[in-house]
Amino acid sequence: MRVLIVPFALAAALLASGCGDSQPAAPVVTAASAASKVAAPAVSVETALSVSGPIIVEHQVELTAQRDGLIAKIYYDAPARVKTGTILAQMDDRQVSTNLEAARAKSRSIAADLKNWEAEMEVLKADYVRAQRLWNEKLIAEEQLQHAKYKVESDQWDVLRVKEQLNTAKEEENSLQLEVEKTRIAAPFSGLVARRYVREGQSVSKGDRLFWVTAEAPLLMRFTLPERYFGRVRRLQQFEITSPDVPGEKHQSRVKEISPVIDPSSGTFEVLVELIGDHRSLHPGMTANIQVEPSR
Repeated sequence: MRVLIVPFALAAALLASGCGDSQPAAPVVTAASAASKVAAPAVSVETALSVSGPIIVEHQVELTAQRDGLIAKIYYDAPARVKTGTILAQMDDRQVSTNLEAARAKSRSIAADLKNWEAEMEVLKADYVRAQRLWNEKLIAEEQLQHAKYKVESDQWDVLRVKEQLNTAKEEENSLQLEVEKTRIAAPFSGLVARRYVREGQSVSKGDRLFWVTAEAPLLMRFTLPERYFGRVRRLQQFEITSPDVPGEKHQSRVKEISPVIDPSSGTFEVLVELIGDHRSLHPGMTANIQVEPSR
């Protein structure tokens, strides 16, 4: 019986071995090969934001003619440096100056007339006081007292009328004085005459451009930043400024103003910086660049 079992077991083993060869070998999966089949997540690295804009100054204006007239004399031309109130040009003021002198003479005449009326009123007041005393002593009739009173009141109205005439004459005088001042083209602030638009002998109309005057300091730069930087930029924070007009130079700036709101149409807010330190090589109108570090 034991002899029969051994051959049968050997046959069963051979049969099982033949069936196993007909199946493909199962692949061996390791941790390294599984990790290689999973894509690595992309890492976004935000770089510094570069913004650019023109260098500006707060005081920069085009002077225009305040009245019609003729340019009689030009005293300064570009690129002259001037101080506040410096007369840059003079318009022909002969007619308006003559009118001003006539108005002043009229004012002086009315003022003298007023003094005459005021002196007469003092006399009439004295007459009225005397009439009151005489009437109290029953030396004059009541009608005489009333007559003296009415003369004082009438003279008071005459004084008031002449005072109003004097006020009107003074207003006319002041108006003509203003017209004379309009013929003098003056620098509104200290700075540089950047451009002249007129020449001597040229007729100009009210509103015509005459000069372009610009301050030289302080130099400023205004730019906008995305709203994600809102709250990351603060007053007095410093930024480095470069300009392609002066390559190789680096200048420092300080935040002067920050817009308190975000523009909903663009999703940006405005920043104003002021250049500090030695920046004599930079001038208004140059292009400047600022690097702003990414927000966190």
